[in-house]
Amino acid sequence: MMSERTKTLIAWSIIPQILLVKTLSFFPETIERLYSNGLYILISKLMRFAFGWLPISFGDIVYTLAGLYVIRWLIINRKRIRKDTKKWVRDVFIVVSFIYLSFHLLWGMNYYRLPLHEQLNLGSTYTTEELLEVIGILTEKSNAIHSGLVTNDSLKVNMPYTKSELLDMSTEGYESLKAIYPHLNPSPKSVKRSIYSLPLTYMGFSGYLNPFTNEAQIDGLIPLHKYPTTACHEQAHQLGYAAENEANFVGYLAAIQNSDPYFQYSGYIFALKYCIVELLRRDPDQFEIAKANINPGIFKNYDEEREFWMSYQNPLEPIFKVTFNTFLKANSQEKGIESYSYVVALLVNHYKG
Repeated sequence: MMSERTKTLIAWSIIPQILLVKTLSFFPETIERLYSNGLYILISKLMRFAFGWLPISFGDIVYTLAGLYVIRWLIINRKRIRKDTKKWVRDVFIVVSFIYLSFHLLWGMNYYRLPLHEQLNLGSTYTTEELLEVIGILTEKSNAIHSGLVTNDSLKVNMPYTKSELLDMSTEGYESLKAIYPHLNPSPKSVKRSIYSLPLTYMGFSGYLNPFTNEAQIDGLIPLHKYPTTACHEQAHQLGYAAENEANFVGYLAAIQNSDPYFQYSGYIFALKYCIVELLRRDPDQFEIAKANINPGIFKNYDEEREFWMSYQNPLEPIFKVTFNTFLKANSQEKGIESYSYVVALLVNHYKG
């Protein structure tokens, strides 16, 4: 049993922890060298080795048991809120301190590493003309692969694989990328469908990385053509790219590096969608011209995705999005959820290079 003094010290430790993390955030080169390309690689491999072989999500089970324990604790200790408020609050902060420490040690410090464009020597700005050039490249690639997968350009692409097969195939592109970027090593594999796929869908999320078990979790209900890029995106988080825009970009590279044309199709139309949406924001007239060059069947896949999310819209979804947005901003993602669109800058400068 811990002494009262020890419990108090642990509860108060949340303050120096926060100060330490914020101080370290000013030294991204150090975090990049010692944590993201050092300690974290070891932690990630050990966690994937420990939990990756399990057929179901160990992290989801832990969350379930933790949730039941919290409910039980609150019921048992409900009277202490009034009778012993100080110690009740202290006990809560003991748990918060442990969670905060575990989160940052096991994964969260990756939020403060060097930006990906600096790691890859890419620019961070681009012109509309450069965006149009990249849209042209992505359109040509997407149309060509689409035409090879369907009998005419008005048909959507249907995945011929099961959900399990798609997850098993998702690491192949990373194996190719590993020759260029050795640290992008997905072995051992730990990609799973979440047992909370339905709640995830209602919250508006297609997947997540469990930072405490390093399992890449996929919403098992999303359309099959989204599986490749979603799985690759979550594996990018798993490999240490915490920022959403960076995980999108790395996930795109992994999808198009896969030898399977269905994976390549998923990757190219994923990137194309981000770029044409950005073009619509910048120049609606040019958007209409660019849109006319894209095979109609590709838009049917986009419609399939849109209709899927529309069917699960609910009053609580914006609350979850605001919560996640706040979480991102608290972890140095200044644009919050909007940072997802920054993948366009990485894409354009990648092709410029």
